[in-house]
Amino acid sequence: MSKIGLFFGTQTGKTESIAEMIRDEFGASEIDLHDMSQVDASDFDGYTKLIIASPTWDIGELQSDWDGFFPELDSMDFKGKTIAYFGTGDQLGYSDNFMDAVGILEAKITARGGKTVGYWSTDGYDFSESKAVRNGKFVGLAIDEDNQSDLTDERVKAWVAQIKKEFA
Repeated sequence: MSKIGLFFGTQTGKTESIAEMIRDEFGASEIDLHDMSQVDASDFDGYTKLIIASPTWDIGELQSDWDGFFPELDSMDFKGKTIAYFGTGDQLGYSDNFMDAVGILEAKITARGGKTVGYWSTDGYDFSESKAVRNGKFVGLAIDEDNQSDLTDERVKAWVAQIKKEFA
């Protein structure tokens, strides 16, 4: 398997911690972590497999580093790239836009040619609406450290096992 580029934005450190868990579950040598606060478009070059990660911030918005980078996605080509997504959020406090940031990023990157893998069941979550739901599933792993931190390890392990197969 070729190296995977994991690009994450983080505000409180939760998304970065989950990114590190995912890297460790894959095997540290398999994944390069990229903090969106220090990234430019050329950092995506050379990867055919990507993991895109963002918390949903405020009321359904992109995290600030992703928000600043978002216009650059319009000039990027994701054809030939396979992309998995994960996000962090609060399904109870922000039930009307749980995981929206991941949905926003996935829609843009798919429109630019990216192939999404890593769809995740909405079972076990309690939310009203999400821009990250397509055909009844999240476009990627949904993590709620505020309300379901006891499920994070299990979810990360299951999702990494799933995307290892889908990336193969």
